[in-house]
Amino acid sequence: MGFFTDAYDLFCISLVTKLLGRIYYHVDGSSKPGSLPPNVSAAVNGVAFCGTLAGQLFFGWLGDKMGRKKVYGMTLMLMCLCSIASGLSFSREPKTVMATLCFFRFWLGFGIGGDYPLSATIMSEYSNKKTRGAFIAAVFAMQGFGILGGGIFAIIISAVFQACFKAPAYQVDPLGSTVPQADYVWRIILMAGSLPALLSYYWRMKMPETARYTALVAKNVKQATADMVKVMQVNIGTEQKEPVVKSGKEFGLFTKKFLNRHGLHLLGTTSTWFLLDIAYYSQNLFQKDIFSAIGWIPAAKTMNAIEEVQKIARAQTLIALCSTVPGYWFTVFLIDRIGRFTIQVIGFTMMTVFMFALAIPYHHWTLPGHHIGFVVLYSLTFFFANFGPNATTFVVPAEIFPARLRSTCHGISAACGKLGAMVGAFGFLYLAQPQDKSKADAGYPAGIGVRNSLIVLGVVNLLGLFFTFLVPESKGKSLEEMSRENENSEEGTEVENHSSDNRTVPV
Repeated sequence: MGFFTDAYDLFCISLVTKLLGRIYYHVDGSSKPGSLPPNVSAAVNGVAFCGTLAGQLFFGWLGDKMGRKKVYGMTLMLMCLCSIASGLSFSREPKTVMATLCFFRFWLGFGIGGDYPLSATIMSEYSNKKTRGAFIAAVFAMQGFGILGGGIFAIIISAVFQACFKAPAYQVDPLGSTVPQADYVWRIILMAGSLPALLSYYWRMKMPETARYTALVAKNVKQATADMVKVMQVNIGTEQKEPVVKSGKEFGLFTKKFLNRHGLHLLGTTSTWFLLDIAYYSQNLFQKDIFSAIGWIPAAKTMNAIEEVQKIARAQTLIALCSTVPGYWFTVFLIDRIGRFTIQVIGFTMMTVFMFALAIPYHHWTLPGHHIGFVVLYSLTFFFANFGPNATTFVVPAEIFPARLRSTCHGISAACGKLGAMVGAFGFLYLAQPQDKSKADAGYPAGIGVRNSLIVLGVVNLLGLFFTFLVPESKGKSLEEMSRENENSEEGTEVENHSSDNRTVPV
């Protein structure tokens, strides 16, 4: 439920940015509805990613210092409070509304950032090696349902308001096309993100600390055994040999030994996540612009404000339903069969192919009658992002690093991903503008056009494919085997042996 909330909160903003432009930036006498100025649009779309990046680094580090459970509740409460607060504003002035929205979305992102390393680490440390990939991927797959849930909720809310408050199209009545009640639509959509997080708070608080953290980091094997008995409901003999972990053999993140042992792995996880998120988030956040460019969403002036929200939400929901959600669950079912590396290579390869297939004959796709073909190819790029690197980049960093650095390294990898998301979110705003400045959106300079932007994203995916070869395969191996934590221990006893019945406990 944490990841459902993360996705809902991060992506619901793209459903309402056009509405915010109409409400707060209307220009009298303009032939086109109001739109957010470039700097405001970049801030509204990207500020949550800035917060997420900071949260991933901070809570990732804190999760290794204080323990996963203690920090897990903090992130959830921060998400709940900031979801509600982001729908509030202290006046009707555009600057104040946008400043308030950006402030609370930054701290919302900060809480979401903590969820990434903690959720992945907790799930990996509770799972056994046979089904660990599927369980971590299933946590991440809830992101697909979060995107889908956001779209469906926006359709319902806009349909209700549309039925209750009739309004003409912009070209008929520019002022009357945006009814005063439209201001409630975006607030309700943003604030609803707090509900799923609140529902899961009780269960997060009941969850014990992971046994691996307690045994390998806190060095309390007796407590770890007691927690495992409680969670797995299996009698584990306390008389058996305890895992031998020599504190003298441990090394920190900024040491030569870490660099030699895991340096290339960290480069692989950070670079692939960075490159993937440039392509993934630029597509996801700006679906509405791409759909408008090919004529799948009607011209803004032919609709009223609430109708436009409904059309954008419908298009994004269709993409989520047909490609995003199935892609995640293909990964869940196949990751422990064909492996993380294979899925990531297939994903990056197919994303590159489909991106070039969209870009090279781009003019062909804009002609009447060819829009369905464009949407099919565009959906396939999303399918292979999710049945590919978008899922595997989340799974692998939770498996290949030592327990005492696992949450930190996952946080660093995820933060690089969010850095890529910011490049995609901010860069695509400007890149995708038409090359003819007279056709560009108000306040934007001329860009390189959608076609050339898609070519750039294709090259980015190709680079992601090359960096994938730095990431090791972790299918069927225990966490201790991957991190080589027992390499220098006298007994070589693995914590994995405690769960020798190979049962996975979904907590």
